[in-house]
Amino acid sequence: MSNPHPAETLLIEGPDAAAFAHAQFSSKVNSLDVGQWQFSAWLDPQGRVRALFHLARLDEERYLLLLRGGHALAMVDALQRFVFRSKLSLTALPPRVLASGAAQAMHAISNDGDAISLGCETHSLRIMTSGTGDDAWRLTQLQAGWPWLPASTLGELLPAALSLQRLQAVAVDKGCYPGQEIVARLHFRGGHKRHLHSGTLSQAASAGDTLRMNDREVGRVIDVVESDDAVEALIVLNDDVVTLATDGYLSGFDDHLVIGLGTSWPA
Repeated sequence: MSNPHPAETLLIEGPDAAAFAHAQFSSKVNSLDVGQWQFSAWLDPQGRVRALFHLARLDEERYLLLLRGGHALAMVDALQRFVFRSKLSLTALPPRVLASGAAQAMHAISNDGDAISLGCETHSLRIMTSGTGDDAWRLTQLQAGWPWLPASTLGELLPAALSLQRLQAVAVDKGCYPGQEIVARLHFRGGHKRHLHSGTLSQAASAGDTLRMNDREVGRVIDVVESDDAVEALIVLNDDVVTLATDGYLSGFDDHLVIGLGTSWPA
């Protein structure tokens, strides 16, 4: 397995950092304690996911974002338009390296000087300024349904398709944030037509690939981890296509791909 995921990180710091993050992001930022992290997202006005990230509160006025896809500098530039007179600074940090660490309590943060570690229960995700990274964490997180978004899907998918409410990355019971009305409407009225699945692929694929049947787009490949034994993936699929599966296998794709369906997650 290779490691295509560099650590793209940015800082939000200042007296108004908490209020700004709570107003812009879809999670309950005001409930995040110092020394803890949570999943969060930044949505566009149509409710689509512009960015998904770990949001870590390093101290009272400082938040670190580890992006799960996308580029820190581009996100800083986009967020800067909403700062207005708020007392805060946005900084895209130099590229970091990601590595697996020892088991650590879910959502806990530790800093050993060489790295900031985000607790993920069975392991920790270490954000290092130097050194050699690894990708041992990737398969565990893929199997848990933690999306890492390829560039081609940014600004395209609704939170429900990525099961972000399950991860508490979006909240329907907090104040207004970009896309909140769409999120709430879909939550209370239903209408989700695409959901997140894990699966084993019959052939190699790349994150961001479009899945088609009879030249109709029916899904997207979100993340892929290849090993000697299998090609495992996170996939967003149209619900009507999933009903075509036979004995847990889905075929009929234009490129002759066969997917062995694994876990399916709710919106």
